[in-house]
Amino acid sequence: MNEKESTKDKIIKTASRLFQMQGYHATGLNQIIKESGSPKGSLYYYFPDGKEQLALESLQVTAKFVLDQIVDGLQKSSEPVMAIQNLINDMAERFEKEGCKGGVPVASIALETSLISEPLRNACQLAYFSFQDAFTQKLISSGLEENRAIELGIAINSMVEGAFLLSFTMGNSQPLRMVAKQIPVLLK
Repeated sequence: MNEKESTKDKIIKTASRLFQMQGYHATGLNQIIKESGSPKGSLYYYFPDGKEQLALESLQVTAKFVLDQIVDGLQKSSEPVMAIQNLINDMAERFEKEGCKGGVPVASIALETSLISEPLRNACQLAYFSFQDAFTQKLISSGLEENRAIELGIAINSMVEGAFLLSFTMGNSQPLRMVAKQIPVLLK
């Protein structure tokens, strides 16, 4: 990796972490520069359109990371109930280890910017669609009818997102564990 890529990646990684933990509006460009250890000129060189462009690229990197985790987790079992339950329980374990330090990958940006930034709203929509589609494809591959799989993919992703929000609010992984427990009932 060359120096320019390294600096840009460092800025994106730092911005992603801060947006997840603090939200879009509470995260300033000066804080991102300071915490990334990058020269101020680098921010404007790599992200000439400013904070929104940086948030878009950070969101895309974060969404890909989350999607890769979902896909990898779902591939660990051919049986969809077991695969989805194990994935959610793995998420709960990561939450137990990391606590609230990790932040919510897409939700904070989605909630803060969906009414003020069409590009960020679209990026969040694409991220959530990709997560839902991973669940949908797992269900289709197990023989479930496509329309039903789409509905369940949306429901499962919504349950997981809601459980993460409740886990952060409650400070424990119990909501995630409860959602995992309900997957067999949902997929009957």
